[in-house]
Amino acid sequence: MEINRSNIMEIINKSNAHPDKDYGQNFLVDPEVSKAIVDALEIEENEKVLEVGPGLGSLTHFLVGKGDITVCDIDSRMIDFLKIIYQKEVNYILNDVRKIDASIYDKIIGNLPYNITSELVSFLLLNARNAKKMVLMCQQEAFNHFFDVSGKEYGPISVLLHLLGGAKRIMTLKPGYFQPAPKCNSLVFTFSYNPSTDYESAVGTYKLAKSLFLNRRKTIYNNLKNYFKDGDKASKLLTEVGIKPNKRPEEIPPLLFLKMYKNIKVL
Repeated sequence: MEINRSNIMEIINKSNAHPDKDYGQNFLVDPEVSKAIVDALEIEENEKVLEVGPGLGSLTHFLVGKGDITVCDIDSRMIDFLKIIYQKEVNYILNDVRKIDASIYDKIIGNLPYNITSELVSFLLLNARNAKKMVLMCQQEAFNHFFDVSGKEYGPISVLLHLLGGAKRIMTLKPGYFQPAPKCNSLVFTFSYNPSTDYESAVGTYKLAKSLFLNRRKTIYNNLKNYFKDGDKASKLLTEVGIKPNKRPEEIPPLLFLKMYKNIKVL
């Protein structure tokens, strides 16, 4: 069933599926945009596709018939509605996506709940390593947090994203594309893993970055000193990787975090 501006309120009322703020639900109501997002996933025959947070099926409508589609939603009202509409054309999971095995899917798509976007992106990057491509929607500000490699928005997720592969912006959507309208712009982006990436080193680097960003206003030396419980080790590592001790974590690019991680392993 196509979800659009004309039928959204009727569907919501008849299905008793009013958007729940606790789940961060905002339903996309522009079919052309929904189709463009699905097309960007470039689904091939027999690929296993996971849709995260399908809601009432704005994207699901255009996914059906394009592979082995599974929708996962924590809200039973949404799953019940989709089962009525699509019956056996789609596989259904009523669960928090962070509790399922995401490694079995070839492609992943979803309009991510705004209230847990960072957690979901981290989960997918760490657990969906067999996915050839992801097409995800999130708050524009959240994407800046993932994508920036310097400054106050920069953090461990950005380190992980840049080491594992590449993200590309597709489109920005204003609040009017949704019901209810959020208070911010949304951004659709793609992510693809780099097949030559050392996955284990990238994950290890991410864990190191998480530790060093806990006190992001402290210098990298002080953070490493706390990490090692040893100032000499901290000084030695920074000398080896060529980082000035007065730099802060937000000034260290992903590849230097990776270099630190690899040097720590041989200290």
